[in-house]
Amino acid sequence: MELTQRRALLEKRIKQMSLEVSATQLDQLVDYLGLLEKWNKAFNLTAIRNPEEMIDRHLVDSLSVLNIVQGPRIVDVGSGPGLPGIPLAICRPDLSVTTLDSNGKKTRFQNQVKLALGLDNLTIINGRAEQCEAEPFNEVISRAFASLSDMITWTRQLCATDGVFLAMKGQYPAEEIAAMPEGIRLKTTHPLTVPGTDGERHLIVLEHVPERG
Repeated sequence: MELTQRRALLEKRIKQMSLEVSATQLDQLVDYLGLLEKWNKAFNLTAIRNPEEMIDRHLVDSLSVLNIVQGPRIVDVGSGPGLPGIPLAICRPDLSVTTLDSNGKKTRFQNQVKLALGLDNLTIINGRAEQCEAEPFNEVISRAFASLSDMITWTRQLCATDGVFLAMKGQYPAEEIAAMPEGIRLKTTHPLTVPGTDGERHLIVLEHVPERG
């Protein structure tokens, strides 16, 4: 799949989602895809090898929450090769994006992307979520990371008291919502439109239950 074809497909998908992405940001997304494909051959960063599949299942899926996240500080836990954190950092320069992953190969790749694309609003942390002592964030986002219960258990200290947890899921996780830890409740749910992929996608938004005064 040639570079112009990749760009055209990604641009088509972005229009299908009614997103506003500049030409420069589109080029950066394509450059990120190229770096991911190159590094993946040596370091096995993702099981998906086909560039067209990477566009739909990685980039487009990550961008499906572009107009929902608010920041201004957001952390992507279990970020892997930087998904959804890097696409969000590219397309939302107003956000301060931190990515967190325990796999050194994946965070080294992310640092290379940051350098290559000049992403000044991106911070990369190599470590385990439950051991991270960063200042609490407005939003904690995860994509295919863990059950809701485990996500809360491992990242609770990363979410500000008035912040939210954003869990990117497939089918609506009714059983996981019913089994959430004490002190956390469902705030809202967003069905996500991800053109080029089959199956349901949902963004589950969780919040702290306010303490009674």
